[in-house]
Formats: sequence, C-alpha cells, structure tokens
Amino acid sequence: MMSVSGEFYQYLNGELVKFNHALSDPLSVADSWLVSNGMVRAFDRHAKRFSGSISDPISQQQMPEFLSQVKELTPLGGDWFPRIEYREAQLPGQRLFLRMREAPIRTKTCSLYTHQAQDTREQPFVKGPDLSLCQKFRRLANLRGADEAVLLSEEGYIADGALSAILWWEGDVLVGPDDSTNWLPSITRELVFELARQGGYQTATRAAKPNELEDLEVWSLSALQGIRGVTNWGDINLGQHRFLAPFRKRLELLSGSIKN
Repeated sequence: MMSVSGEFYQYLNGELVKFNHALSDPLSVADSWLVSNGMVRAFDRHAKRFSGSISDPISQQQMPEFLSQVKELTPLGGDWFPRIEYREAQLPGQRLFLRMREAPIRTKTCSLYTHQAQDTREQPFVKGPDLSLCQKFRRLANLRGADEAVLLSEEGYIADGALSAILWWEGDVLVGPDDSTNWLPSITRELVFELARQGGYQTATRAAKPNELEDLEVWSLSALQGIRGVTNWGDINLGQHRFLAPFRKRLELLSGSIKN
C-alpha cells in the first residue's frame, strides 16, 4: 500500500528509481498538479514554471526525459497529486525527484482565516522553498476552524493564500492582487483569468484589504482544488457565488490526457 506521502523517486542515470532514504535538505523548487483518471490540466505550464526556476545546467539537460518519465509513471486510474522536486543540495545530476501521491479530498467551497503574523516567506515567487512554512500557516488556520490562511503585506493588503491564490469579483470584473504584494505566480490564476477574458469579462489587479471584499464573491484557487468558492472569512460578509459553477466547469474542460 502506498504511504500517505506517496512513493518517492530519484532521477538517476537516466531513469526514475525508488528512493527510500529520508532527506533533511530543504526543497529548492517544487511543482504539483492534479491527475484525475489520467486527465491533467496545464501540465506544460507547470513544467515550464518548475524548469524556469532552476539554473543548474545538468538538471536542465535532464528535464525533458525526466518529465517524460513522470508522465509514464503516473497511473491512469484514480486521483493523484504528483509533486516534482529539485533539491540543490544533492550531487549534480542527482537533484530531480518525484513524489507520486494520492490526491487529498477536494471540495467546492472553503473558509479563510487572515494570518495575523508577518508574512515570513523567503522566496514568495518560487514554489518550493517556503512550502513547509506555508503548510504551517495553513495548519494555524485549521486550528481556528478555517481551511486556508490568507497572507497580507506589511500594509495589510491581500497577497496570497498560504497554498492558494485569492481572486474576487467586483461586479462583472474578476480581480486579483496586484504586483505591489508578493504572490506566487499561479498557473490556476493564469488559466482562470484567461477563461474570464475569453468569456467576455474584464479582469483587473489591485491592492485590496480583506474588509474591502465585503459582499463580494471570493475564490480560492489551486492546482489541486481548482476554484473553490469562499463561504466564510472571519467577520467579513461575503457575496453569493454567481460565477462559481460555470467557471469550475469551464476550468475542468481544459484537462487533457497526461500521456499526451
């Protein structure tokens, strides 16, 4: 039976081999995506984000075959949430890893908690180095009865979810945090903005504080969950989910075979 953390593989001498040793070195870069019955959304974009954060020339040379073998190793049945990893502390040519994990439970809605402490992420624009810290932020939100933590800038503006992106609707305009705050470049945010524009909706970015989202439809986005409508955020009264169902459906339609 597969462990909760999944089967762990190292790319070694041109192939993925099982790796059964504990690693104490931190993640340098990581990426993950949902695979449901062999269908995946935006695999190439996740791969591009991952490889674009790695400067090591040997790992870059290995990347095409590594990614090809990741696809081949992915089961076609069931729901999976594989994570690819780059660990710079390992020897050159031995830095690429795969963790093949079963997908956690997914939900259509979620609740948020505003993280009260300072955002201490060291590399907010790279997925990987701050993952354990962001998981800690989410666990703190869980202890307060929420599903996800929202990180704020020093000025109190919405930056990011701990492990998600935050968007909201202002009328018929889909809005997200602007570049005055530190948010991880999100593949799902990118896709949803594209879907909105293709559907004839305007999109915008701006700096906003949580209480400015009173009575608005708010979303939490991630590769695992897709789009989740936010039903509760402390004492903020949120709006109805007018756009959630059609956009969840349209996002789902972007999936294609992991074997392509």
